[in-house]
Amino acid sequence: MSLPRRPPALLAAPLLALVLLLTGCSSGAAPEKAPAGVPGQGAAGPQSDAASARRASPSPTPTPARIPDLGPETLAQIPAEARQAFVVTGEEVDAHRSSAVLYSRADPAQGWEPVAGPWPAHNGMEGWTDHHVAGDLRSPTGVYTLTDAGGRLPDPGALLPYDEHPRFAVDGEGFFGEPLEGSFDYVVAINYNRTEGVSPLDRTRPLGLERGGGIWVHVDHGGPTQGCVSVPEEQMEELLRTLDPAMNPVIVMGDAESLGR
Repeated sequence: MSLPRRPPALLAAPLLALVLLLTGCSSGAAPEKAPAGVPGQGAAGPQSDAASARRASPSPTPTPARIPDLGPETLAQIPAEARQAFVVTGEEVDAHRSSAVLYSRADPAQGWEPVAGPWPAHNGMEGWTDHHVAGDLRSPTGVYTLTDAGGRLPDPGALLPYDEHPRFAVDGEGFFGEPLEGSFDYVVAINYNRTEGVSPLDRTRPLGLERGGGIWVHVDHGGPTQGCVSVPEEQMEELLRTLDPAMNPVIVMGDAESLGR
């Protein structure tokens, strides 16, 4: 005899129970597995986040190069428009020997770079002072513009206005008996207590005669000066051919301790 056929609904119930056992209690489709490295998911997540941040971060902007050994007070005195700086650093406040380096910042984003020197130099017999007066035999510390040049010899190719004149001739002896002849064959006027835009021979003293004047960069004669800065003749010629009025050159001068402030 044939058994009675089970209704379809009775067969569906056990099959549904079996499906639920296999798929869990989710009421919908199972979520797809997150790919490795998706932020916040899986062991690779945080590491991938950091790598992505590093890739996205822009490179730090390089700091423009500064002139070595100049402190914030001295750097603040250099005009923003100055793109050449002739730095003369004295050994000590009472010493007459110095070292000179010419710096340039053709690209302000890169900052200052040395372009000539270091050169040996001399300064005032008694060293340096921040309050120069006539006859103290000290060189004035500070930052001064350089706008005018001249000398006894013909123009060697100076970029600054150059005054060739026989009045630059000098003779006699220095403090240690060295001959002074030729010291003013080439000069660059340092704009301390003088009028800019005229010959270094001009004797106008805006601060008064008691504050001295006639402070120049000139040819070294092998000994200390009365207040000027001196470098060897070959370097003096190079300086004249390099200082460019379009770059608003300055001289930064003083003993190392003062310049480091």
